[in-house]
Amino acid sequence: MATRRGFLGTVTAAGAATLLTQTQAATSASAAPAATDEKAARDAIRNVNAGMRANYASLKSELIKHLSPVIVVQNNAVGGRFTLINNGVRVETVDPVPEYFELAKSIAHIPLGIYSVIAAYLSDQVPNIPNAERIDPHDLDMVAFKTPGDKGWTTPLSSYRTTLNSALTMLPTANLPDDLDTSCTTILTEAVKFIDTIVKAAAFDMVAFNRFAATVYPSIRVNMTFAATAQITGIEALMKRWRALIGEQAWSDLYVTVLSIWTTSDLNQASIIIRRTMNQAKVATHLIDLPTVETPSDPIAVALDNLARIVQDNVAAEMVFNTDLKVADALKGKEDLLSDEILKQIGGTAPTADTAAFSAAAAATCPITGRTAAV
Repeated sequence: MATRRGFLGTVTAAGAATLLTQTQAATSASAAPAATDEKAARDAIRNVNAGMRANYASLKSELIKHLSPVIVVQNNAVGGRFTLINNGVRVETVDPVPEYFELAKSIAHIPLGIYSVIAAYLSDQVPNIPNAERIDPHDLDMVAFKTPGDKGWTTPLSSYRTTLNSALTMLPTANLPDDLDTSCTTILTEAVKFIDTIVKAAAFDMVAFNRFAATVYPSIRVNMTFAATAQITGIEALMKRWRALIGEQAWSDLYVTVLSIWTTSDLNQASIIIRRTMNQAKVATHLIDLPTVETPSDPIAVALDNLARIVQDNVAAEMVFNTDLKVADALKGKEDLLSDEILKQIGGTAPTADTAAFSAAAAATCPITGRTAAV
């Protein structure tokens, strides 16, 4: 009987090569269907998640029509734009804050306006100033990106000086409250003086700017006081009117979504004020801050889309994870569902937020309910 070894020994070299080629081809052909089957199987698994997402999006789209009552807050330069939605209808959109909020902040922003012109021309070395250790040298190096000795700042700063001087000249006819008029006058006068000094010298440094900023800071605090008073007064009056409009029962279930950029999302002023007017038993879950990368083109749609997701997840959490309340809380909150498992595997612990400052700021008597707001 011919063995495999003997058979191969009797064939020609060409025949052996042909046999080997045929054998390899047969092996490849049998492997190909297996690879195709694996891809199809994995695609089928992916389709499960795609189907879930489609169903989830459909539920969310329909739910948006039923969200009520909702107040959407857009932070803006005039103290905030507020939209009330009740029974699926946009009832009203209002900018409720008195005008002197915007005016007080406009003048208070002057040091930041000057800084914005000269920052790129600063020395990239932190000088010996009282707060030197608080300035990251790498941050300063990136901000101060202009070549040393570059005088490109003089033209835009002179232009800004013209704007400031115009405001200073016309300030007496703005009819501002006396203390606000005085503080604005001080800030404008000192700013014009500072600009004149460094433009004449064709030079400036961080020490000189810090000295100017420190000089006007007490007046800036006055402007901040006026701005805060204006915002509190305007927002609370609007909340009182809307509460009467929709009634106590609806107001007790009120959701508020506050859109802001990251730099104002912590202790957002609108959130601090409006939380005092809400049902304190629900404020922790019904007042929702939505930090955005930039102001969306349709803030109302973005707010409602996020709120719909939050509301439907609130119910889903208790139904899907009814045997693990910690995971349920994660789905209802801002935690990723895998965060706890990842922390376990890497041996880490979850960070804790310090809410003491927020609690102190919020625990004041509500002008609408007359109760002390509980955080």
